Amino acid sequence: MTTRLFYDTDCSLEPLAGKTITFIGYGNQGRAQALNLRDTFKNAQNVTQPKIVIANQEDSYAKTAEQDGFGYTTDWAAAAAEADVLFLLVPDQIQPDLFNNQIAPKLKKTACIVVASGYNVFYKYLNFTSSNDIVMVAPRMVGASVRSLYESKQGYPCFVSVEQDGTGQAWPLALALCMAVGATKGGAIESSCREEALTDLFAEQAIWPTVIAVFREGYKLLKELGCSDEALVHEMWLSKEPAEIFESAADLGFIKQLVGHSSVSQYGQLKGSQEMDVSWLKKHFEHVAKERVLEGAFAEEFTAAEQKPGGIDGALKKLYQEAEKSELAVGEKRVRERLGLKT
Repeated sequence: MTTRLFYDTDCSLEPLAGKTITFIGYGNQGRAQALNLRDTFKNAQNVTQPKIVIANQEDSYAKTAEQDGFGYTTDWAAAAAEADVLFLLVPDQIQPDLFNNQIAPKLKKTACIVVASGYNVFYKYLNFTSSNDIVMVAPRMVGASVRSLYESKQGYPCFVSVEQDGTGQAWPLALALCMAVGATKGGAIESSCREEALTDLFAEQAIWPTVIAVFREGYKLLKELGCSDEALVHEMWLSKEPAEIFESAADLGFIKQLVGHSSVSQYGQLKGSQEMDVSWLKKHFEHVAKERVLEGAFAEEFTAAEQKPGGIDGALKKLYQEAEKSELAVGEKRVRERLGLKT
């Protein structure tokens, strides 16, 4: 089945005309999407502007909302009660308690709930009523880029889905939201909360951990073979060559970017990747995708960590402390100190 792509020409802002749109959270995605939405309607003709409400706890993000001209409230329930459309954009681990206990009881029966991550919807951690529309509008980049690309009139990759069509009008509303936040300039991609959660968590728990482990173990071996910290740090990442490689992959294609390397490099990378025994990797990836993500083992572990003393912040602190003991981290710290770089 071919995945649908949605562009500006497939959408209308009319489903949002005159509505009250509440943003729960004004952080990474909240600020970018709220500003984009406001600017879209400012530039739209013959469409009644919606009312935008920002709800945020008393912190630096709330002050930013005030500076941006929105103002804000710390009363989650009151903000939810106004909403025709509610963007739920606080961190994943905070959403269930906040939504289920303070927001859901106050929502209109026809309100549309918008998420930017499939996590809590896929794992059924949020208590929805059958009359509500549940949609996902999930930009595939950080909020700062969502905003900067919008300002430069460029599109950005974004997943969109309808998880529950309580009103029978969820798709026109979802596409209106995509258009309003600038996601249909480059083509919003039809997806699902399951797909978003699977691809996102798989990348975070399989692909990038493998990259970290490869660099860590490669560093350790080459140190044992007599290479200096300076040589390894610069060769492996400080030169920014890996960043340039990934940028070329985005521009030219994952494989085609190799043509920018030397013949020795091209031969070594292609031959090595084709001859490598990846049976262990496939087994590990299947474990992550099936057991940890789709069957929920990670979500249960993450929820349990949040409920322990210190919560997620405490768990992360311990993980960072352990990672900083590696030969790679210790070696890099020495090099950065010698070069006068930020450590």
